[in-house]
Amino acid sequence: MTIRPLLVPLLGLGLLFGSPAAPAATPAGFTATYKVLQGGEPMGVATVSLHAAGHGEWTYRKDIKSTGGLAAMLGASVREASRFRWKGDVPEAISYDYRLRTGIKNKQRHLRIDWKRNRVTVDEGKGVQTYAASPGMVERNTLPLALGLALRDGRQQVALPVAVRQEVQIQNFRVSGRETIKVPAGSFQAERVDRSDADRGFSAWYAPARYPLPVKLSQHDGGDMVMELVSFQAN
Repeated sequence: MTIRPLLVPLLGLGLLFGSPAAPAATPAGFTATYKVLQGGEPMGVATVSLHAAGHGEWTYRKDIKSTGGLAAMLGASVREASRFRWKGDVPEAISYDYRLRTGIKNKQRHLRIDWKRNRVTVDEGKGVQTYAASPGMVERNTLPLALGLALRDGRQQVALPVAVRQEVQIQNFRVSGRETIKVPAGSFQAERVDRSDADRGFSAWYAPARYPLPVKLSQHDGGDMVMELVSFQAN
């Protein structure tokens, strides 16, 4: 569901539904590693990290290095780097950089938020686009972290303003059940979260009492990719 930019600022901080207790403390830094599969076959390794950047800002990075299949032959790698500030328990976006490198093509996206002017600027190398920002806005890289913290706080339905290429979208998610999930990090009784307003194949499984990140994530939008937790270490 797409919300017109003029309406988005009225929606405020993440639209986190329910009546949970006051949010718990935001997480300290961490480093997590994942096994990445594509089409059911091992494709690479992902490292996800959170670090304090000073002046009330944080950096959140995801680096994927290909280790198998055609992607490894092409030397493919993906780096996503976010900078944000905490607004309650929502990682409110400041910037986001995406870079895909292979032996045959490169792709980049740079997103910046000027909170003084309440404007988002997106540059993919084909001309700059701008649109209105929304308080409590996240972006694609920090979205799984925002969902994990909402689940930890007891929420069963979550709506978040997400900065995408041309606008802010309100994306809706809900807990659809509990499942036993086995990943390299172990076996978990996990809460399954699905996007409820779009048929894009996003599903994530969380053990929110233990980790702010999913123990497994499946996303078919832009490729049949699955990430399974291997290790998690607080910094």
